[in-house]
Amino acid sequence: MTTADLLGKILQVAIGLAVFAAIVGLLIFFIDRAPKKGRDYWQLVGFLAPALILLAVGLIYPAVRTTSLAFLDKSGNFSLENFVWTFTQPAAIRTLINTVIWVLLVPTISTVLGLAYAIFIDKSRGERYFKALVFMPMAISFVGAGIIWKFVYEYKSSGREQIGLLNAIVVAAGGDPVQWLQTDPINTFLLIVVMIWIQTGFAMVVLSAAIKGIPTEQVEAAQLDGTNAWQRFMNVTVPGIRTSLVVVLTTISIATLKVFDIVRTMTAGNFNTSVIANEMYTQAFRASEIGRGSALAVILFILVLPIVIYNINVLRKQREIR
Repeated sequence: MTTADLLGKILQVAIGLAVFAAIVGLLIFFIDRAPKKGRDYWQLVGFLAPALILLAVGLIYPAVRTTSLAFLDKSGNFSLENFVWTFTQPAAIRTLINTVIWVLLVPTISTVLGLAYAIFIDKSRGERYFKALVFMPMAISFVGAGIIWKFVYEYKSSGREQIGLLNAIVVAAGGDPVQWLQTDPINTFLLIVVMIWIQTGFAMVVLSAAIKGIPTEQVEAAQLDGTNAWQRFMNVTVPGIRTSLVVVLTTISIATLKVFDIVRTMTAGNFNTSVIANEMYTQAFRASEIGRGSALAVILFILVLPIVIYNINVLRKQREIR
């Protein structure tokens, strides 16, 4: 780890601690119903000031700086050149297409698999063990998961012993080994499998808890009405867990938009597998194209923002209904 990385980690920890202290102080200040004096407000400012300063230095300033760099060319003049490059160059366009594919597939498949698993094992014997098996990948870092699955996709030339599970199966079936991570476009989908493997456990746990929160009376009433399992699922289960479904879909979507570790670990973005977060790093720190990297960062922020706003609106409406 370089000195810059270490300083960055220390700054993140300091910001986290400052924000935590400020939130605690703010809660204590407003929970206390005693009449407030002038000095009390100065104490409040004292609590909030460190967090605000660190947020400004560690979050707001970098965001403003990145946005400004996105609109500057190499000469330091205002230009849309970086955004034009993003939407005109074949490699950049492929990066955007890959990101869209990730966002369409990962949240959908992870949520469907998690929901199906949660329903099938609900109230079954050994439920906790079945859940633990599916949730276990969540305990693995994206880098660790990438390394594990890179061994699964490992390729050795014909005639050599295949240490990759997938190629070992192919060879055992009489086929020739395939360079899975170098073969376009299947390599992108193989990387997506890794993300689905990780996120399915998260979807399963959240949706399983939501299913258990559905009133038993509603399910029994639906059974007395003569409905079948599919009708009960569509008319009772889905409406009862709609908020949780939105939270799961939006959370996984945001995580997928920002995916970096899996791609960087397994292919480094080569062979047409790059996504926005990886390309942002490549352009800014490998190709020394700070403007292009900043433009990709701005695009990533714009893509994430609507999902966050939608999630907040859904939760707000749900609270109003309650």
